[in-house]
Amino acid sequence: MRDESHGIINIQPLGFPWATRNPFLFCVYHADHYPQGNGEFGPDAPLTGRNLGNDFTLKDGWRMYHGKSIPGFPVHPHRGFETVTVVRKGVVDHSDSLGGAGRYRDGDVQWMTAGKGIQHSEMFPLIHKEKPNSLELFQIWLNLPRAKKFVEPYYAMLWKENIPVHRIKDAGGLETELEVMAGSLDGVNAPEPAPDSWAANPENEVAIWHIQMEPGATWKMPTASKDVNRSLYFFSGDKVEIEGQSIASGFGMDLRPDQFIELVNGEKEARFLLLQGRPILEPVVNYGPFVMNTKEEIQQTFTDYQQTQFGGWPWPRPDQVHSGQKGRFAIHVDGREEEPPVS
Repeated sequence: MRDESHGIINIQPLGFPWATRNPFLFCVYHADHYPQGNGEFGPDAPLTGRNLGNDFTLKDGWRMYHGKSIPGFPVHPHRGFETVTVVRKGVVDHSDSLGGAGRYRDGDVQWMTAGKGIQHSEMFPLIHKEKPNSLELFQIWLNLPRAKKFVEPYYAMLWKENIPVHRIKDAGGLETELEVMAGSLDGVNAPEPAPDSWAANPENEVAIWHIQMEPGATWKMPTASKDVNRSLYFFSGDKVEIEGQSIASGFGMDLRPDQFIELVNGEKEARFLLLQGRPILEPVVNYGPFVMNTKEEIQQTFTDYQQTQFGGWPWPRPDQVHSGQKGRFAIHVDGREEEPPVS
């Protein structure tokens, strides 16, 4: 058993998806190097040898996922939790059963509360026909407490122009850069999440940070409350030293939140994702895309979905994509239209 004076509780290799702790349910990292597009938003490359409709095997550097001609995730339902989709590179087209739609990319974040139930599609249109289409994103599932399981579906767009970037230099002048997508850091506050989110209450200390360290940089992580769960995922780089341990990239760490923990980066740029939050102290019963508190609620969810389809599907295709000429935009379920701020 590890001495409780140590800041590292546990170290484990990153899988697909990554292991998470309450209040988070799921985190997956997608990194696909798609070829140029074929003019119809799919890859200009043969699809032979792929298990189309369920293609999760990395072949030639990319996957089609559940898409058959366009990579991505065609229409599927959710109830009882939230999805936070962090797009580092590439394009995501959103469509949903309540008429919402959007295109976000290259640093944007979509924060969607499924609440009482919604269907949506998340497609990765390959909009570039003359050059490769790289995609890098995280999808994070954040649970909802019992009192919020049946709120109205909603999503917030956190445009990259509004996500604060906090830069810290160490004694040698080397920089650590943090994008604060949820929570706060040294007085830097993230944009507001969806209003019914567990993250909307600052007392829950939910944090989602992307951390990038220059080679050789040192950074001391600030503390949080003792009863908060904190996980750090080292997904790109060479190695980092934490509390005298040399840890290679490709590993995740559960950390004691009430200790200052210093990261000393190795000889290559390092990138991390931090997930933190106070746990929701309620039963969790999940079945695929539904997360409730009891088995009976899961059974009722299946009945509700069969009867209502959570609003049906108003789009002509299950793998709906938007015009190739369309820029970044959002149409919300209340009909409100939104574009990113002019930088």
